[in-house]
Amino acid sequence: MTGDRGAIVRPGRCVVMGILNVTPDSFSDGGRHDTVEAAVAHGLHLTAAGADYVDVGGESTRPGAHRVEPDEELRRVLPVVAALTGHGIAVSIDTTRASVATAALAAGAGMVNDVSGGLADPAMARVVADAGVPWVLTHRRGQSRDMYADATYDDVVADVRRELCARVDAALAAGVTAERIVVDPGLGFSKQPAHDLALLAGLDRITGLGFPVLVGASRKRFLGALLAAPDGQPRPPAQRDSATLATSVLAARAGAWGVRVHDVAGSADAVRVVAALGGVVRGPAGTETLALPRQQRKTDNGHTERWRSA
Repeated sequence: MTGDRGAIVRPGRCVVMGILNVTPDSFSDGGRHDTVEAAVAHGLHLTAAGADYVDVGGESTRPGAHRVEPDEELRRVLPVVAALTGHGIAVSIDTTRASVATAALAAGAGMVNDVSGGLADPAMARVVADAGVPWVLTHRRGQSRDMYADATYDDVVADVRRELCARVDAALAAGVTAERIVVDPGLGFSKQPAHDLALLAGLDRITGLGFPVLVGASRKRFLGALLAAPDGQPRPPAQRDSATLATSVLAARAGAWGVRVHDVAGSADAVRVVAALGGVVRGPAGTETLALPRQQRKTDNGHTERWRSA
């Protein structure tokens, strides 16, 4: 990866993170990229399609999934991370294990995407702090195998916001700098479909924390339920990309830092359109003008001064 590995990519628009699951059992694309050659080829494809990051994961986090052994997770991801970073691609490592993160960072990864929000492995915070790389803290309750048991909320947006604040405070206390923290509301993790929709509608309350926000809605269960057939059969994951594209637009419009998607090309186009609309200065009817530098200044606002626990 070129540039400062410790800096969060900020291209003046919503970032697109391409999903690369090197697993046999992920809910949407398990088994499709479970050889090094296939995985690297797909990572190159995601980048060519417009991905700013390629997120490499070697352990499925789908509901009901069981954990794999650390050695197996390492076997799956390390050669892929090394090959992609060798091509100059910005790679994030999708793992909840400090040992896997350490090895992947040594192989060239520049970001840790931790769907447990740092809860799965207490050593993760020290690894991230010492490496000085960005850390995505995702909201989740429980393990993948039983996550829906804890999907009970009084106000899902307020509850997720508060629990994310607790994870941020823990990261800061462990020595992770505020400039390296990204938060993710965790759509689909310990959430029922109605919760996911409420979080999408209330994203401005999450972005209001002042940290970059990553939204991962791609092909998830709530979209399948929303698009169910008349007989109630959910729309299959591979047929949810158009709906995912709509969530990318919503996320970008709400000020999200990034979206994590399987199908990169559509979202890459969509976030550029949203960014262009953000640069339109409205005046009297017929006098709208395009002012792209204004959009750039908007994305450069410092977030550390805005942070407070809530």
